[in-house]
Amino acid sequence: MEKKYKLNSKVIMKKDHPCGTNLWLITRVGIDIKIKCINCNREIMLPRIEFEKKLKKVVEE
Repeated sequence: MEKKYKLNSKVIMKKDHPCGTNLWLITRVGIDIKIKCINCNREIMLPRIEFEKKLKKVVEE
């Protein structure tokens, strides 16, 4: 099963963010994936492999 995501896709991660949500917006795609928390606007950058392990599902727009 291949998960499709692109720039500005909303994704749900396996673990909740400390602010209480697990919904993120993808703001950069490349070797690294940069995601921004929808609730508190915190941004983190993950290597693509780590991001794909932690990704639960892509929310369709």
